[in-house]
Amino acid sequence: MLDLEELKAIDDWRFENRLPSRAAAIRELIRRGLISQEFDEPPTDAASGEFRVTDE
Repeated sequence: MLDLEELKAIDDWRFENRLPSRAAAIRELIRRGLISQEFDEPPTDAASGEFRVTDE
């Protein structure tokens, strides 16, 4: 589940990159994340709510 701020961030990215739908944008962001080597491993002891698309 995404909150309104997270959906806005995804929709803004989608429109900036001219993707046809929110679903296409989410799939592309997931694809990019899965192939990225830039990030540290995620914490294994974090709660689901701690993983956010946007900073509060």
